[in-house]
Amino acid sequence: MKNGLVIVGCGGHGRELLMIARAAGLPVRGFVDDSPSQRNLDRIAALGVPFLGPSARLSDERPSIGYVIGIGDPRIRARIDDDLRLHGLAAATLVHPAATIGPDVVTGEGFVAFAGARVTTNVTIGRHVHLNQNCTVGHDTVLSDFVQVNPLAAISGDCHIGPGVLIGTTACVLQGLRVGADATVGAGACVTRDVEAKTTVKGVPAR
Repeated sequence: MKNGLVIVGCGGHGRELLMIARAAGLPVRGFVDDSPSQRNLDRIAALGVPFLGPSARLSDERPSIGYVIGIGDPRIRARIDDDLRLHGLAAATLVHPAATIGPDVVTGEGFVAFAGARVTTNVTIGRHVHLNQNCTVGHDTVLSDFVQVNPLAAISGDCHIGPGVLIGTTACVLQGLRVGADATVGAGACVTRDVEAKTTVKGVPAR
């Protein structure tokens, strides 16, 4: 990453990743985006970071740059990752200095932890998992690839969260439960039993 970090996506999530990089003291070279709105282009310009062009620009600069995917939707993040891996690119890890990650936590490439994220012990975290502000992940839990945990969500110990799962803001998943691949746990939901793949649950208890 000698030439700095590139953020894929200049929307709100991508700009939040810029704040993490700056807090961590990492230089950011710019943003790439295949279909940026003028509004978002204006906002990154106001932050003093250039727009570099479409994501294909990344393949021109490997291996001198690192990148992170600044997209909140797990499915879109997975599609972007598929494209970038075809070019032989490897993602960087981005952790805010105000996050707490246990020393025995294993993380995959592209992992992002926002300020206040808390991960305790013996947790395994897959590729391109994003942990938003002030969320918590308990002991012995597995977060599979592309999981998105939104602000203030709580995942208890010994849970297994499948690939592409989105855990909504302030939602909680109770001890020892499984959430299947590509499921969505709605904001404020309390998961009290296993969630099947590709389903959406909401409410207290979540149904």
